[in-house]
Amino acid sequence: MRQTLRIFLSLCLLFTSLINFAKSIDPIKDKVKISGTVIEKATKQPLEYATVTITDTKNPKMITGGITNAKGGFTIEVAPGIYNIKIEFISFKSIEFNQRSLEKNIDLGVIALSEDAAQLNEVVVRAEKSTVEIKLDKKVYNVGQDMIVKGGTVSDVLENVPSVTVDVEGNVSLRGNENVRIFIDGRPSNSLNMADALRQIPADAIDKVEVITNPSARYDAEGGAGILNIVLKKGKNQGFNGSFIVSTGIPETYGLSANLNYKTEKLNFFTSTGYDYRTSEGRGLTHSTLLDTNKDISGYTNEDKNTERLRKGISTKTGVEWTITPNTFWTNAISYRDNSGTNEDHVQFLSYDQNREYLSTRYRKGVGNDIGKDLELTSNFIKNFNDKGHKWTADISYTTNKDADNSLITNYFVENINDKTYDYTTNNQKQYQFQAQTDYVLPFENGSQFEAGYKGNFNNLRNPYDVFVDGTFVNGVFDNGVRKDSLSNTLEYRERINAVYSQYGSKINKFSYLLGLRWEDTHIEVNSLEEPSIDYNTKKYSYFFPSAFLTYELSDESSLSLSYSKRLTRPRGRFLNPATNYSSNINLFRGNPDLNPSLTDKFDVGYLKKWDKVTFSTSMFFENTNDVFSFVRTETGEYVGNNPVVLSKPINLAKEQQFGFEFTLNYTPFKKWKINSSFNFSNVKTSGEYKYTILENNQSVDKIQDLNNEAFSWFSRLNSRLTLPAKIDWQLTGMYFGPKNTAQGKSLGNYVINMAFSKDILKDKATLALNVSDLFNSRKMINETNLTSVMSYSEFQWRRRQINLSFTYRLNMKKTDKDKNMPKNNGDGGGEGGGDFPG
Repeated sequence: MRQTLRIFLSLCLLFTSLINFAKSIDPIKDKVKISGTVIEKATKQPLEYATVTITDTKNPKMITGGITNAKGGFTIEVAPGIYNIKIEFISFKSIEFNQRSLEKNIDLGVIALSEDAAQLNEVVVRAEKSTVEIKLDKKVYNVGQDMIVKGGTVSDVLENVPSVTVDVEGNVSLRGNENVRIFIDGRPSNSLNMADALRQIPADAIDKVEVITNPSARYDAEGGAGILNIVLKKGKNQGFNGSFIVSTGIPETYGLSANLNYKTEKLNFFTSTGYDYRTSEGRGLTHSTLLDTNKDISGYTNEDKNTERLRKGISTKTGVEWTITPNTFWTNAISYRDNSGTNEDHVQFLSYDQNREYLSTRYRKGVGNDIGKDLELTSNFIKNFNDKGHKWTADISYTTNKDADNSLITNYFVENINDKTYDYTTNNQKQYQFQAQTDYVLPFENGSQFEAGYKGNFNNLRNPYDVFVDGTFVNGVFDNGVRKDSLSNTLEYRERINAVYSQYGSKINKFSYLLGLRWEDTHIEVNSLEEPSIDYNTKKYSYFFPSAFLTYELSDESSLSLSYSKRLTRPRGRFLNPATNYSSNINLFRGNPDLNPSLTDKFDVGYLKKWDKVTFSTSMFFENTNDVFSFVRTETGEYVGNNPVVLSKPINLAKEQQFGFEFTLNYTPFKKWKINSSFNFSNVKTSGEYKYTILENNQSVDKIQDLNNEAFSWFSRLNSRLTLPAKIDWQLTGMYFGPKNTAQGKSLGNYVINMAFSKDILKDKATLALNVSDLFNSRKMINETNLTSVMSYSEFQWRRRQINLSFTYRLNMKKTDKDKNMPKNNGDGGGEGGGDFPG
């Protein structure tokens, strides 16, 4: 702790020196600043995105202008002179300050806008923010307007987010890199199986997703690819209001959710609660050619798999925000999820000899049940010292997670159906996590800003996994099974992370910069409780993580940015768990508890250009990673019949270098048509080798795999939203994932098309939406793998085409209310928030 304190004080001293230096070189002396705060007169709530226009008194052409931030504030610089100033917001009466002489800095104070009742009665107001907001340091995807994801899950939401891809197994990648950190309301999620966790949160509970490809020092250093922050909905308006959503779908799906809040002058009670019942069907196949030691064909095996999954459960986030004083807020909330489900896998193995003559058919049926319960308690305290951004925040959270999975596996040959064997697996997980964080933000008169903070993350997880084979199944009871110790294990994971950070940013004319430094001390213990003699090498390490962001405004409509950060990727979840996935007994997966963290240096050059109807953002990036994680497939030396058992596991490679570029384009041809598109291309070079030992003829044989590889990959996304006659909204989304070479084969390209329609009814108080996910049933993972003893072609489809119909009813709430009234605090859910990027 003393070492942490010394480092923290050193950081403060360093950035205090930077502050004094920046003040001494500030050259802004020939312009004056106009500032103020825009609020809604009736509710006293700040109006974000209100427009401020400054024009010459003799020429109506705009000189400059801007928009208000989340607190309703604005600051605009202009040369001394006499101007007209206009403040306006759609559906509100504008306010003008004419013939104002500006010779020195001026604060217009609080400007209250009143709703224009006549305008509200004449037109349907759609003051919607863009589906995708492009900013230089991040992209913000607003979920509330997306018909495609109605009735879906968070995984469906992420499929539509720029720079993000989700494979058919639910694994999330950012710019083609899976080392991405998932936050929920600003707090990192440490679920053992993130793909399953994201499928358990309904899309209707999500407000927006923030994509941060190159995070600053205020954020956790973990996540080599970057951070995705999933922000849940919260009530924000005065009085009692909210929305109800009912949905149904094919395959059989039902959902019911409510987002409600009741707000008084001092208290705001809010809840987002829902019930979800969801079925999905999937399929897969692996067709293998078997090779002997002379590389001659010895046989063929066709493995075909069909899956049926059922998920049901309730989830809620309920809390209260207390306005202690006009500038002090305390929010407490409880989140709870109770999910259960069943999984049923039907696998058929057809075996052939080297001449493709039929030999046998073997069936494997797995029936599993799982129960998951999550509880989270959070508390957030905010003290605003003034309305300029000077504030102190403190957050604490406590989370428990319990999951229980049991599966009965039946094996038999069709030629001898009465001779069945039974296997049984149990997988139980308990996880406890405590987090504490505090942040301090100090802005200065010249537009500079200093931040500092601390964060502690303490996580305990215990995961026993058992595999029993060759048992009996009588009257619904499994018995007499033999525990297979080579596949069973009890994992214990303990994590202690302490971090301090400090950063300083400023704006000088058109140039902005943000410099930061973070220090994290990590202590991780990974143990096998059943094999205490096994040493998994407890990890203890401390690193500094610098970050730097430079921005230059080429004009009012275009900007150029350069950024650097150092990132860390810690192995988690299935990467670490040594338990063996036993859904297939010839294609196994096992985690590696001895994985080391990987370190990444990230460089990014970005360009942003805005026109009247177009916003264009592009970036070129380079990432250099040491000890990168990579999956390898190896023969174990064991056989099931004449089929070799192949094991997949993650390992540390020597190095990976990724170079790429991406662009995002938002285009509005006319008011009723919006188009968002993105394209990502990357080249990845990996280097390293893998040494392993297998049994051949009852003898241990050492082997080496050369994993050097260079791969090109790309994906593109196009989203079009059009208002048809009769005010029907139509949305179409298409994605294509290009082919990619791997060290042991290649992944083939695939595409997916989603479509949706929506219509406002009941005087715009309700909305009907119909969407089809994977319209052409084409979303598959297709791979070709070449190993020493087997060549295989595989396809896997997690979920087949899904059709959903949803009905949304808004109670005392116009369609635009959620965007118009923002919370008094900086309200995106605590966690990783200091101040904003200067300028």
